[in-house]
Amino acid sequence: MKLFPAIDLKDGRVVRLFKGDYGQVERYEIAPADAARDFYARGARYLHVVDLDGAHDGTLSNYEVIAQILRAAEMFIEVGGGIRDEARIERYLELGVSRVILGTAAVNDFDFLCRAVRRYGDRIAVGVDARDGFVAVDGWMTMTALDGVAFCRRVRDIGVKTVIYTDISRDGALSGTNMDIYETLCEIQDLNIVASGGISEVPELERLRDMGLYGAIVGKAIYAGRMTLEDALVAAGEQ
Repeated sequence: MKLFPAIDLKDGRVVRLFKGDYGQVERYEIAPADAARDFYARGARYLHVVDLDGAHDGTLSNYEVIAQILRAAEMFIEVGGGIRDEARIERYLELGVSRVILGTAAVNDFDFLCRAVRRYGDRIAVGVDARDGFVAVDGWMTMTALDGVAFCRRVRDIGVKTVIYTDISRDGALSGTNMDIYETLCEIQDLNIVASGGISEVPELERLRDMGLYGAIVGKAIYAGRMTLEDALVAAGEQ
């Protein structure tokens, strides 16, 4: 299983939100590029980066910070947040991003997602952010009537290879991840599932690995010292 330490960006800084609430932001003193460099030095080869400002308002205010992250470490780096047109996809891929994540755009403009997948293949992932089983968009601010699992099957059917599924109610809360949803998602054939939201203990990673998940994202648990990156990599099976 691939282990993705997370760097969430707001106003150019490394932050974590509590359950997707922009009003509950925890800021960290480490510079984003330094965080990426540290993760790489300690053995990480994959990185998950989210532009929270972009997710919320569609701006590119963290673009240069993301460029600095890319220059800091030679990792497989996926980026999401505010990527809602082909020009932005192109801009990130030309910058050197390994994979871009479409969230709000995948829900609000499914035809756009189809075109992106046809053109860019597995360099497009879909971020499915859900609360109580239903998909949220606009930086988790707007709820839809879309069932999260059904939407995962729908994007699989048009050629999407990777879905990052986040249970918003667990994200940043260090309360444990939603194992039940990942057991369900693992049953979807030909779709790589990345678990995100609430992973706080090494045994959770071991269980997700044993389920056969493609990947897992760990953020606050590492920043808060609940687990070391080294232990997380071992649990994921990367070391």
